[in-house]
Amino acid sequence: MNTLGYAILSVLARHSCSGYDLANHLEVIWPAKHSQVYPLLKKLEDENFLTCEYVEQLGKPDKKLYSITLRGKQQLAEWLNTNSSAPVIRDEFLVKMYSIWLSDQKKAENLIQNRIDYLSQELQKHLEQTVIFEMNSEQKELDITSKNFGKYIVTKRAIKLNEDEIGWCRWILNLLSQTNNKQFLLGIAGVKMINQFMLGIV
Repeated sequence: MNTLGYAILSVLARHSCSGYDLANHLEVIWPAKHSQVYPLLKKLEDENFLTCEYVEQLGKPDKKLYSITLRGKQQLAEWLNTNSSAPVIRDEFLVKMYSIWLSDQKKAENLIQNRIDYLSQELQKHLEQTVIFEMNSEQKELDITSKNFGKYIVTKRAIKLNEDEIGWCRWILNLLSQTNNKQFLLGIAGVKMINQFMLGIV
């Protein structure tokens, strides 16, 4: 079973949900497209790691509700205690930051500000989730045996990561503000001249 399969079981171990809701819950731990989730749900069902029942809806097609089985919980518990692989981060924004020297200052600033706006929205969403958790009378004492404990600590990590990256982005903006725009453009021009020289144009 791949990591997405275990992520699906992790969500279903907390509560039953539809495939659509499942994909939304996965965002915080292992983002996946619906086109990836649904075929794997069928496979997990065939292997008896989860079950599916149809729930009647008024004026809508019946909804499939997925639940983890005892076999699924056992498989998840066994996997939980194995060593984790090294994290793999694929972030388009990081590739753009790596090549930011090819941009101009204004466009670079806009790109970074858009990232800050996105991170701020995500941060607010995660903060609201933790407030709900902490206000829940049943969760005043954080207990590792609670089904919601894992989601709580992972969401707190997301908050920390959002805050740290916002700070990093603002640091970059500060660097750009200290950069003379003319020098910035001359740097790009210099790189272009070097490239032309290497190609034998100059």
